Amino acid sequence: MRDILDRQRAAFMAELPVPLSVRKDRLKRAAAMIADNAGRFCDALSEDFGHRSREQSMLTDIAASVAPLNHAIKHVDRWSRPEKKPLTFPLGLLGAKGRVEFQPKGVVGVIAPWNFPVNLVMSPLAGVFAAGNRAMVKTSEYTPVVAALFEELVPHFFAEEELAFVSGGPEVGQAFAALPFDHLLFTGATGIGKHILHAAADNLTPVTLELGGKSPVILGRDADIAQATERVAIGKMMNAGQICLAPDYMLVPAEKEAEVVAGLTAAASSLYPSLLANPDYTSVINDRHFQRLTTWIDDARARGAEVIAVNPANEDFSNTNSRKMPLHIIRNATDEMTVMQEEIFGPVLPVRSYESIEGAVAEVNRRDRPLALYYFGKDAGERRQVLDRTISGGVTIDDVIFHVSQEELPFGGVGPSGMGAYHGEVGFKTFSHARAVYRQPRIDVHKLAGLKPPYGKAVMKAVARQMKG
Repeated sequence: MRDILDRQRAAFMAELPVPLSVRKDRLKRAAAMIADNAGRFCDALSEDFGHRSREQSMLTDIAASVAPLNHAIKHVDRWSRPEKKPLTFPLGLLGAKGRVEFQPKGVVGVIAPWNFPVNLVMSPLAGVFAAGNRAMVKTSEYTPVVAALFEELVPHFFAEEELAFVSGGPEVGQAFAALPFDHLLFTGATGIGKHILHAAADNLTPVTLELGGKSPVILGRDADIAQATERVAIGKMMNAGQICLAPDYMLVPAEKEAEVVAGLTAAASSLYPSLLANPDYTSVINDRHFQRLTTWIDDARARGAEVIAVNPANEDFSNTNSRKMPLHIIRNATDEMTVMQEEIFGPVLPVRSYESIEGAVAEVNRRDRPLALYYFGKDAGERRQVLDRTISGGVTIDDVIFHVSQEELPFGGVGPSGMGAYHGEVGFKTFSHARAVYRQPRIDVHKLAGLKPPYGKAVMKAVARQMKG
């Protein structure tokens, strides 16, 4: 891996400055690699998951990879223009010039997760390539078929000095994170993110962490319950809840809790009238995660929760190895239960009640800052209160997850849910170095401002002028 990095960095330095034509060509080749092999990627995804909806894969991994690459091709000319900046008075009047130029950083490392193992490689590469960088990607050991397909296809579209993929388990991941990249992006669990940050610290590598957490849904008293519960069910059951932005728990008015549970049950039953043979419903990724979710459900039940398994066709899940799991709604979930302590990452949804919107906000704020927050309601004042009194990576109002698909909105977390952001222009700037360039005017500014010793009245006039504001 170090040899690949060294060769990529040498090629990068030899190429500077990286022309826009070269950047666009890399973006086009990346888009073609995915589009031309969409069927093979969908097959690989389904094989890795045990079963994964082909249409969902086309939506969330194929189209969602090609779209940001095409977006970058369309907008990179504008993103890369130098930005003129105002200067301290009176330097601008005297002819000084100031601007910010965006330089590529060099070689960017990308550590990708298993839940969207195509999209969460290619979407970052849109910003990486648009900014003029080279890239190395570490794929997840949980999706080995997708990883092998990438390693087969990439050499047909890119030289290894432009883009390289490596695969392997935790030891490879640890060694990868410790490489002296010019920037490192990690998408995954918060606990692993801490180790990534430690590994990168020895090289002072700048890091973007896309983590997760318990993203809440707050349902206002005047929300359309039928609409809200359907949209929550869609977001929660997509990819069987294995989404970092999936709604993790719901906060609902106490007097409407039963209606909300009924709405979720009806929506899930309508969307997935059966599960085991339903091609639209995805399996849990592996036995370990299936057992983890089962254990957490059992823990909630043992601690007094009411667990509602939404199984409209009354299917027998005990006699199958498909790892498909119905939506489990957890009522009366308490803080002692694991489902209220850890990010769930599966089709399990605790529903908790509140008496006042202030209580709901307090519930969110006593937990770690989440990657996303979702609010449903018509009351503009209440909506503003929720936005103003909470902190989260991003927000979708009157739906879930949608903000991640808007290319010009930054995608990122805050605190334990991550640091830094990418997508669109923000991603271009994340993977660029904003370089200040100042050009001094021809006039002798040092003499005019009294900067030449021996100091006298002129320098004190300059000091007073700066402090006046």
